[in-house]
Amino acid sequence: MKILEDTGAVMNGHFLLTSGLHSPRYVEKFRLLQYPDHTAPLCDMVADHFKGIEIHSVAGPTLGGVILAYEVARALKVRSIYAEREGDSRVFRRGLSLNPGEKVLVVDDILTTGGSVKEVVEAVRAEGAIPAAVGVLVDRSGGQVRFEVPFFSCLQLAIPAYRTEACPQCAQGVPLIKPGGAPDR
Repeated sequence: MKILEDTGAVMNGHFLLTSGLHSPRYVEKFRLLQYPDHTAPLCDMVADHFKGIEIHSVAGPTLGGVILAYEVARALKVRSIYAEREGDSRVFRRGLSLNPGEKVLVVDDILTTGGSVKEVVEAVRAEGAIPAAVGVLVDRSGGQVRFEVPFFSCLQLAIPAYRTEACPQCAQGVPLIKPGGAPDR
């Protein structure tokens, strides 16, 4: 948490999340990811947690997941790959692919609903590879999101997220802030 606070990554306000939900707190991953000296140790934590599991590759979603996949793969001495958005799903492009049976650690930065991670897991399965585990830097769901594989987060936070119609800040008329990666809604 100290690293997130020191880099200004944790912000208070009324935010539109990538998931479309609203939240009074936002974790801006790029405020953290701009500092390799802070990012690398967190990625090492993820890698250390999964050292006992057979991993052939590490995959993450674009955009922040590219950096994390690279750093975790470096620590595990395996290759890094990333899945890009294509319509409502994610796919491996640019000549990147997985082999059938290849065991993949899926990583991401901030977990709220698990949507991005689940999309990468589906992209891994679509290649015939095996999702072996999931690792994230921050689980802001408070442990509410579950996966069918082993899961690890460097930090778990319970930050509320609301649908528009249930958002207390919307009801109070607090202006909505759309951070860089959030969709237009």
